[in-house]
Amino acid sequence: MFEYWPHITIAAGLDIVLTALVIRSAIMSRRNSSAAVAWCLVALLVPLVGAGLYWIFGYSHLDRPAGKKRSHHLRYLAQHQALAGDSATDLAALTPTQSWSNLGQMAVKVGAFPVMSGNKLTLFTETQRAFDSLIEAIWAAKHHVHLEYFILRGDDTGRKLLDLLTQKAKAGVEVRLLYDAVGCVHLKRSALRPLVKAGGKVHAFLPIQVLRARIQVNLRNHRKLTIVDGRVGFTGGMNIGDEYLGKNPYFGYWRDTFLRLEGPAVSALQRVFVEDWDFGHSEPLDGLSYFPHLTHVGDDLVQVIESGPDQTLNANRQMFFAGIVSARERLWIASPYFVPDDGLVDALRLAQLRGVDVRILCLKKPDHYVSFYAGRFYWEDMLEAGVKIFQYTKGMMHSKVMAVDGQWAIVGSANFDNRSMRLNFEVGCILHTPARVAEVEAAFAHDLEDAEQLDKDAFAKRPRYARVAENVCRLVSPIL
Repeated sequence: MFEYWPHITIAAGLDIVLTALVIRSAIMSRRNSSAAVAWCLVALLVPLVGAGLYWIFGYSHLDRPAGKKRSHHLRYLAQHQALAGDSATDLAALTPTQSWSNLGQMAVKVGAFPVMSGNKLTLFTETQRAFDSLIEAIWAAKHHVHLEYFILRGDDTGRKLLDLLTQKAKAGVEVRLLYDAVGCVHLKRSALRPLVKAGGKVHAFLPIQVLRARIQVNLRNHRKLTIVDGRVGFTGGMNIGDEYLGKNPYFGYWRDTFLRLEGPAVSALQRVFVEDWDFGHSEPLDGLSYFPHLTHVGDDLVQVIESGPDQTLNANRQMFFAGIVSARERLWIASPYFVPDDGLVDALRLAQLRGVDVRILCLKKPDHYVSFYAGRFYWEDMLEAGVKIFQYTKGMMHSKVMAVDGQWAIVGSANFDNRSMRLNFEVGCILHTPARVAEVEAAFAHDLEDAEQLDKDAFAKRPRYARVAENVCRLVSPIL
């Protein structure tokens, strides 16, 4: 035993030093205190490994790229506003439209784009129909196709999209594909090689670089975007892969919400893409080729909202909160990962106590168990307050939706969890047209037919091991 003492002493000393560094870094971070406490506990309770987890998952390498992204956003915003006027796009002339409870104007103040009128919005609740519409739009592309996805698989669905993009690139269409380095960690370069060889441009967002100590699984690009010729846009919760079309035996049917957009608001989706593209690859895109003059094609009021860790106030989190406190009749939320912060928990309970019909739709078959059990920790308090919680049983519930009073809704890539509201880049659309909000609510009501409502008394009798799992997982909920 004594022969191992030198090694044990060295390991113990190293752990003390690393733990001290982690604690210093966590408490000096300007991020939320709950996350700092969680990381301190991880470092203290898991010797050596805890410090490694912080290095990979924590904030040790987050502030520098986030600050760089923030500076780029401000610089790009100023430049783009000038270019918009010169190129005669609608962006410079549009002003916020008065909308339900003034939430449209509030969203602008926290970083969203103005409310834009004259749009035509198509809501997809079946992923196969959404993917078919996406493929159809790309087939019709004349000048460019821009894509930005968190996950792109190299399976049959991914290959179908990549083969089409390759054909379009060969035909002279500009193809730009931005994928997240962590979300697409299993995507082989060989799958992308034909597209690159055909002239398409393909890049990873904040790529993993071991030699430069960039192994950061936070600050990820969770956005889902496609823009065709600057005139047709798609966004929502659906990534590209077989499981998203219901072809994975484990998940089965895949329930997601995806939007097709035509009209002036497409310019905002385009700007989100070109800013991200320019940030990572220094290729500015401007002019009428990318921002054409967009006439009114419908009656939908749409407001594009982007958010990320480069924002002082996370736009999606602020608007989720604003929607909750503004609700007077009903508040319906669908999210596969429901891990709210304390402020959102209090707001939801108070909404129910005010007499608002609060319903939360979550998944039943989890794909991420830590997030799943962390979310369950909050269910008991919600149920006690009268909030109705449902678990989707038909398959995988991946939709990210909030609908309020039949007047206002958010549909996008952001989950109702800390990761989406603090650590990831997200994008979505705020819907200000009651007819479109009614579609969202109708889809939600239909989903409840394939869901089980949690019984407060039955849930209180759940097994002890489940309670232990919930309490352990919720300790790290601020960093999920």
